[in-house]
Amino acid sequence: MQAQSNVKFRIGKSTGFQALTVGLAFACVVPLIFILIYIIQAGITKINWHFITNLPKPVGEAGGGVANALLGSMIIIGCASVIAIPFGILCGIYLSENKTSKLAYWSRLCVDILQGVPSIVIGIVAYFWLVKPLGGFSALSGSAALAIMMLPIIIRSTEETLLMLPDSLREAAYALGMPFHRVILKVIIPCGISGILSGVMLSVARIAGETAPLLFTAFGNPYLSGNVLKPMQSLPLLIFNYATSPYNDWHDLAWGASCILLIFVLLLNIFTKLITRKWKVQL
Repeated sequence: MQAQSNVKFRIGKSTGFQALTVGLAFACVVPLIFILIYIIQAGITKINWHFITNLPKPVGEAGGGVANALLGSMIIIGCASVIAIPFGILCGIYLSENKTSKLAYWSRLCVDILQGVPSIVIGIVAYFWLVKPLGGFSALSGSAALAIMMLPIIIRSTEETLLMLPDSLREAAYALGMPFHRVILKVIIPCGISGILSGVMLSVARIAGETAPLLFTAFGNPYLSGNVLKPMQSLPLLIFNYATSPYNDWHDLAWGASCILLIFVLLLNIFTKLITRKWKVQL
């Protein structure tokens, strides 16, 4: 009888803990669902072809769009990716291949610290390192600031992914006479491409909505511009400026831009899942 009561008590305790876990997970998800629904309801009605392909109108004129912000965001994120992805992957490979060296230890520590640095601090640093020496705001400075924010995510995801690969892969490649660089390029990276791509996409999604670094670097531009050496508008900057304005028309533009940014991040995550599923290697 006592053994049966103990079993019932353990089963009840396990069931209660499972219910608590499900309840807490549901409590975390519900606010996110409400935020998503609210943004989509407020912004989806503002999005149309005119909204996407036109520039913002002056105060007092109805209509307008966010074409300059869309182009600016794509250019800034693209430049940041070109800067951060090669360096991040190479650094992650080095850390995974040199686990015990002092340089790897201090590099790993610096990456962890950099990951916790607030974005506004990175913006201030980019302002003094790039904006002032270059003599003005520019999209290139904004891309460099965002690239700094991308690096820790790419480095850590690359390192953790490559560390999970069995040593037998390297040993088999070396036994066939392959040099180190070919082992990395032809064996290690293809086997870990799923985790590497996940880290890259996650870092892009991370910087897509950043505003603080761009306030100190790209600054914004009400006109359509493709010159990376000049100030450039972006969706986060447009949302910040228009949402804090006293004009209802600009508020509508901000809601529409917020919905576009939300859809972009959502599609980016879906694309990441599809890519990683296609390239996933069963070890």
